[in-house]
Amino acid sequence: MAQVLAALACNLDAGILSASLPLFAEEQVEALEWSFDALFRAKEVPEWFYELIGLYGREQRLIGHGVFFSLFSGRWLPEQQEWLQQLRQLCARFTFDHVTEHFGFMTGADFHHGAPLAIPYTPVTLAIGRDRLARIQDACRCPVGLENLAFAYTADEVKRHGEFLEQLVAPVNGFIILDLHNLYCQLHNFSFDLHALLELYPLHLVREIHISGGSWEQAEGAPGGEVRRDTHDDRVPEAVFELLEECIPLCPQLKFVVLEQLGAGLQTPGSHQGFREDFLKMKGAIAKADRKRLGTKANLFLPSAPVIPLVPAEDETLYAQQLELSRILETAGGYKEAKEALERSSLAGSDWHTERWEPYMLETALQIARKWKKI
Repeated sequence: MAQVLAALACNLDAGILSASLPLFAEEQVEALEWSFDALFRAKEVPEWFYELIGLYGREQRLIGHGVFFSLFSGRWLPEQQEWLQQLRQLCARFTFDHVTEHFGFMTGADFHHGAPLAIPYTPVTLAIGRDRLARIQDACRCPVGLENLAFAYTADEVKRHGEFLEQLVAPVNGFIILDLHNLYCQLHNFSFDLHALLELYPLHLVREIHISGGSWEQAEGAPGGEVRRDTHDDRVPEAVFELLEECIPLCPQLKFVVLEQLGAGLQTPGSHQGFREDFLKMKGAIAKADRKRLGTKANLFLPSAPVIPLVPAEDETLYAQQLELSRILETAGGYKEAKEALERSSLAGSDWHTERWEPYMLETALQIARKWKKI
């Protein structure tokens, strides 16, 4: 059984690089996760950064994490084709152990600026997601996976999420990133029991785990009057470390555990020290919990016979609904206005089931869309 490696989410960001430098100097960082598409539009990237990425790649300890592909966009977009071409070029230069993408679709008119939000779980979205994953796998020619989403509108979505993820990755023999802070958000926001929720996830497909911090937002009607947000701007809560020790032994294919934090939350010496303490605490938790894992036959997570459809899967109705939802979330003056707009929209009475959305989660979606709206 392969050793579980302690990894950092390391991007070209002054905050994260400054906080991480002592960990690199002490050779504590066993693997890197790189959000490669954050640099697709960068005018200049210093060569030393590419040398760092290449070093980990040559040791089979580099993992790629996409952010902006927008897996479930109803229409195949030129930006997605360009994204795949750039990924293909990167994979010719660097060796990725695997490549992953976020679940959901991006808010914003072109779906390439914003935060990922939930989609309805239907045969249409399943077909689109499978099509896009096959194209990603064809571009990178290595294992591909999806990260579980923090955000949901209803408890029913949370219950169905794990099964839908398993159906999505099946044709490419893909894997799952189990983001434990995302899980923590759902446990709080919908008052779930941990073990009941874990039973709904395909833990045998988990190849990577994320841990991170987040924030609390006051929200009327939410459990405890607060919504947990996956904002990546603070230290890892103790509850997430407890989840890590609980989950590692349940994931026989686990290979990487990644600490994530945005550079915007790493602007002081104290925050740098806290970040390093979290990383070393994560390493200790891995060493402790990894001994409890049961051995199993390794899954290479590669498709046996990849098939790429000539024509990308699309659905114009879904695309129109996504545009309409994005517009409502980005422009509504508040919850009441958004609720009324949804009732008049094409999403009413549809597979989106907007009538069942928890009011405090719709309010959270408004905040997310406003924060990430491209100005």
